[in-house]
This record gives sequence, C-alpha cells and structure tokens, in this order.
Amino acid sequence: MPSERFDFLNGRGERLAALLDCPIDQPRAYALFAHCFTCGKDNRAAKRIAEALTAVGIAVLRFDFTGLGSSEGEFANTTFSSSVADLVAAADELRRARRAPAILIGHSLGGAAVLAAAADMPEARAVVTINTPCDPAHVVGLLNKHTSGVAADGALEVTLAGRSFRIGRTFLEDIGHQRLRDKIGSLRKALLIFHAPTDDIVGIDNASDIFTAAKHPKSFVSLADADHLLSRRSDAIYVANVIRAWTERYLDMTELAPAVAMDPGVVVRETRVERFQQEIRVGRHRLIADEPVDVGGRDSGPGPYDLVLAGLGACTSMTLRLYAERKALPLDRVTVRLAHSRIHAADCESCETREGMLDRIDRSITLEGDLNDEQRKRLLEVADKCPVHRTMTSEIDIRTVEQR
Repeated sequence: MPSERFDFLNGRGERLAALLDCPIDQPRAYALFAHCFTCGKDNRAAKRIAEALTAVGIAVLRFDFTGLGSSEGEFANTTFSSSVADLVAAADELRRARRAPAILIGHSLGGAAVLAAAADMPEARAVVTINTPCDPAHVVGLLNKHTSGVAADGALEVTLAGRSFRIGRTFLEDIGHQRLRDKIGSLRKALLIFHAPTDDIVGIDNASDIFTAAKHPKSFVSLADADHLLSRRSDAIYVANVIRAWTERYLDMTELAPAVAMDPGVVVRETRVERFQQEIRVGRHRLIADEPVDVGGRDSGPGPYDLVLAGLGACTSMTLRLYAERKALPLDRVTVRLAHSRIHAADCESCETREGMLDRIDRSITLEGDLNDEQRKRLLEVADKCPVHRTMTSEIDIRTVEQR
C-alpha cells in the first residue's frame, strides 16, 4: 500500500500530520478516515482498514487531529467542534489536491465528528460509523471514569490506555452543547453503522439511536465479538470488506474515477502490504491473491493454485450449462469441487511420466436435475472438453520478457 505525506493546515494555521494511502492504479474513489478519541492516524484499526480499501482501488486519507500524534497544536485547547473543523479542512485539502472524498469513515468519537461534518462535504455520498456514540457528550462519562484530578482552571487530567491527557474546560462545555441527532436526521447521505454488541466503552444502544435518527438509505452491521478498538486484524478487514461491497451500491465508481487506459489481459502487481499479497486486475474487475498464514501470508485472498482451480471449475460449469441448454437437458444446477495435490508418478497408471512427482487435480461434479444415466454420462464426457481443461492438458508455450 503506497502511502504519501499529505500534511495540511487547519483553520488556525496549525499543520496537521496526514497520510494518503493510495492504490497502485488511479483511485476509483477517495475516503476520509477520522480516528477514535486520542488514537491517532497510525492506530491499528485505521491502518488495517486503509490497507484493505486501497487493495480494491479506494484511496484513504487519515490524519492526526490537532495536538495528537505528529500534528501541531495543544490537545488541551481542542474541542469537538474544532475536530469537526479539522475534518472539513482535510476534505478541503483533498478536494484541492486530488478529489473530494466520496466516503466518510469515523471510528468512535471520530464517527460522531464525521456525522457532524458531513453536511459541509457535499461530494460525500456515503458515511460509515464504527462503534460511534450517538451523543458526543457520552465521552464525558468515559472521561470521568479515568480522571486523576481536576486542575485549578477546571480542566481534567485523564489517563487512557496508559497515556495522560489534559482535557480543557472548553472541551467539556462544547461537547455538552452538541445536537448530533438533528444532523443525523438531515444527513441526506447513505449511512452504514458498524457496532460491536459487546462494546463496553460505547454501548450498542448508541447504534440503535443513530439508526433510528437517520433516514434511509441506512444499514446496520453487527461486529460480533469485536472490541471497541477493533484490535483484531480480522475485525478491521471485515469492516473494510463490507464497506467496499456496500459503497458499490451508492457510489458510481466509474463516474468518480477518470477514465484510464486498461492493460489488455490480466495484470498482477504486488500490493506491498506484506510479503505475498497481490492485486489482480482483469479489465474493470479486481481481486486479491495471497498465501495462507502458515506459509507467511495473510490469507487475504485465494492462493495461486486456488485461482487455477477456480478457472477450471468455472469453465467446467459454464461448458456444461451451454451443452445442457443446446440439448434441452433438464440440468438444474452444476457444482464443481476441485483439489490440487502432488503424487508419485508411479501412482498414475495413465501418465507417460514414470519417475518423480506429478501434479494431480481431483474434480468432482454434482449434477442436479431429472437426468437419466445416459445424459449424466454424456455431461461428464463434455466436462473434459471445456477450453480451460484442454489448455491445461495440452502443451503450453509460456514466453517471458521484461517490460520497462
């Protein structure tokens, strides 16, 4: 996942540290990510969600709010309203330098900030919240549980996750005056709500309140067994995968991205996320290939041999469907199961090679329908005539050149 520095100035002239995570090719759309309270742009959930979205062509801008991470300013002087202003400034800079964000994603209090800022980002058509409070004042109760003292000026000294923060009186006053439900009701954007039923920091009732306040289109996805911070990689990847599928319904990706010349055939490139993950592009279609965890991969997609088997299985099923239609056979459904293994050549009675090891593909075909024995026999014969089967069992000339 190529990342580039994308620092920008907020409304007070303070420089905020930002990263723009980009797909390998021209982005299909841009997303703006708001992190959880005091977390920062580099927290694990933000990074993992950005990784998964860039793999499917969506660029993600994530940044540190004022006074956090590498951003300038004093966190003690910030408010919920100033965080909303930081988000608007981020969207303005993204609009100026690249393209306005079409997707807004917020985690915890960042989700509340996204809901509050959405009206100031007219190009955004989809909003996503993750474990988000319906009332920003919810954070006051959280802070009271972790307060180590009150300063003379009324500020709170708070310790969260082993880090100490100073929360100013203006923050407490500002957050108490927010009326987020009104903004949710007038959102006029597609809304996707993620929430963990077991979240012990922001209760699941917040998701219910947000869903009730919002108008359609709106969707809710339960994050079973996840914690508030989405600490497990699998939870963050799941969120990203659902976001990708959901946004396809509400965003016209071809409209959002300028036309780019498509390489003919199949193009495979490293995503550079980790050791083995690959982005596969076939025309306008995108896939991810990977290796299992036990061999050093992330198991984020099928392996190379899985894709080979998938091609054979798909071709087999399609060929049988075409033959059944042409012959008017009562074939209701075809299911093809395949497995790859290595065997000793001596164990293959029909193979010319008698020494060493051979590749074996076991293919099992289930034919559903009111077929007689002769029809079933003929269909199995036709399966061996599918084009991919013929290619795999014939001599293949693979020529390799370096393209610069």
